[in-house]
Amino acid sequence: MPAYPKLARVLFDESHSEAWTIRGDVAQRMQPAHPADSSLAVAAEALRERDFEAAIHFEGPLDADALGDADVLVLAHPSDPKWEATTGSGEPRLTGAEIDSIEGFVSGGGGLIVLGETEQDKYGNNLNELLARFGMRIANETVQDYEHHHGAPSWILANLEDSGSAGTGADPLVGVADACFYRAGTLECQNGGRVLARAHETASHPGAALAAIAQHGDGRVACFADSDLFGDDCIAELSHTQLWLNLVYWVSESRFRQASPRIDAPLTGDPAWLGLKLATQELRLQQKSDGSVDLAGGDSARLGELVETIARSAVELKPHFPHQDAYIDALCADLVAWADDGFGKPDFGASMEAFRPERDRRDGITHLVVFPMYKQNASRDTCFEALLVRAPWPEWIAEIEAHYDNPKFVPVELLDFTPGYESECAVLFPETFSFAERPSEYHFGAIFCDREAERLRRVGSAAADALRLNLPPDAAALLASPQLSRDAFILWDLLHDRTHMRGELPFDPFMIRQRSPYWMYALEELRCDLTAFAEARTLERDGFAFAHHAQYAILFDRMFRFPLTGNRVRNYDGLGGQLLFAFLHREGYVNWSDSRLEVDWDRVGEGVEELRARVQDLYRTGIDRPKLNQWTAAHDLVAEYVPPAESSVWAKDGRTLPEVDEPKELVDLVRDDEFPLSLFFSQLGPRLEPALARPGLG
Repeated sequence: MPAYPKLARVLFDESHSEAWTIRGDVAQRMQPAHPADSSLAVAAEALRERDFEAAIHFEGPLDADALGDADVLVLAHPSDPKWEATTGSGEPRLTGAEIDSIEGFVSGGGGLIVLGETEQDKYGNNLNELLARFGMRIANETVQDYEHHHGAPSWILANLEDSGSAGTGADPLVGVADACFYRAGTLECQNGGRVLARAHETASHPGAALAAIAQHGDGRVACFADSDLFGDDCIAELSHTQLWLNLVYWVSESRFRQASPRIDAPLTGDPAWLGLKLATQELRLQQKSDGSVDLAGGDSARLGELVETIARSAVELKPHFPHQDAYIDALCADLVAWADDGFGKPDFGASMEAFRPERDRRDGITHLVVFPMYKQNASRDTCFEALLVRAPWPEWIAEIEAHYDNPKFVPVELLDFTPGYESECAVLFPETFSFAERPSEYHFGAIFCDREAERLRRVGSAAADALRLNLPPDAAALLASPQLSRDAFILWDLLHDRTHMRGELPFDPFMIRQRSPYWMYALEELRCDLTAFAEARTLERDGFAFAHHAQYAILFDRMFRFPLTGNRVRNYDGLGGQLLFAFLHREGYVNWSDSRLEVDWDRVGEGVEELRARVQDLYRTGIDRPKLNQWTAAHDLVAEYVPPAESSVWAKDGRTLPEVDEPKELVDLVRDDEFPLSLFFSQLGPRLEPALARPGLG
């Protein structure tokens, strides 16, 4: 499996005589008979398998320099060596300057995890001086519980707080069913934070806090009154691994929000580009719906100047685009031919054949794009657009594509563009370019992964808040991070696009050349997303943990954004989202109760696979059906979970379709809103309305 770059750095302090280390050789020295009782190596490796780098602070003060590259600091039970086997480095006490530095680190957006112990006062550390800055204190206690324990009364089972009281935002207890605290102290909290775990009422300290989290400035703090539960010999017990990962994602969310892909775009200020862009903007305003210009009402001399400016500017930009020499030459020729032909309906077929971004997928490569094309968002009007785009193609996606074989797929980011792309459009397809004759093949499909990712973050976050969703902390990191969300879309789109051409397909995969009811389009797009989800699960099982983010992206966009985006005129993407949500709800994978949506994150993947099997069976059996029978079978599948309109003539119970020679004649009988929104989406829509439109679009 490829290696995904780490976006956050977790720093384990081992310079204050800690009782825990992430180094195997040091753990062996500390406790030769049982090194696992001094080792957090498994916890560190669990982080490395996800989005984190695990590093060690060996020596020197924990000052601004030491914390400068860190996103999370872990202080794991500093101790005087007379009480614990320790790393042997430094004193267990933090200096006043170190406490100031750590507080400043957290206030500025860093994460802090403090692991205390039973009988906290005896260990000679001053963690409580640090924790006082965050309104917390580890009490000098030892909790026992003879009813709720995990093998011994001092190994107490925690009473985990009901996540329903967590409000909005990520919940560190998602997926955590139980946890054991091995000889724990108790916590005192006066910070308005949230207690995650308490002792049961049967314990020696009934209801005492055992673990708590808090916000401090732009950063976050988590404190536990026991350190053993994340040690090598305990982390695999109960839900400790999930709790550990949740904690680290939760405290580092601010840093994920700050992580953005590096994009240098000096060309956006280049005089040649600015001249080309301005000329294109003026030219497109004079074009009619087919892309031609009515010379009777225009200034032909000025049109000629604009065309000449575009061509000259493109040539001036050539040194920046050596890989596009052939395209820029063809562009200039097509522009001249269009002008010589009297500015009629443009034919830029030669430019289209020469524009081949899929041939040079290098990370960071930029492309100039100038074409007459359909206006965005389903319009058939044609006008010129000019774009500067950048193709992200990191090594990890190149390795994935080599396995999944999608040579036409090109992810791109918009650097600058003419007004037609001041929209929600997220694709650049050659099918939309203006040409006289349809080519035999389209060579590429470009997806604006940055724009898709921004929509995911905007709408997904708003939906999670509005629904008080039980949001896993790693999903919250995805919704916060421009880089994680962009890369999740690259993987999703790669897997989705190739699926159109694979599988048991009873009709043209893209259905471009036939006229079908829109639920057929809905099922085709949904089939591709369900397959992409399944492939992402396979990648994750095989060791590519990042693929989990693609699964979240598919669920959030499909369940929340798609049903509410666009109008209700045969909205096939919306219908696919309605079907996915309704299926998962009806079959018990998501639950709506007490004005809160709860996803069974442990099982929801099984639910997606179950729906995928239903759709695949429709396709497999459809090979043997007449077209109309396949349409009605597909309608029945959708209607099983998404009730059709009362006046539908396609509904199974009252199907009244006339006899026709060609099934396509019946498409006009499909209602614009054949499958209306459910009560759930009708009420959710107004709450998400501010987030559904991209800022700046009104």
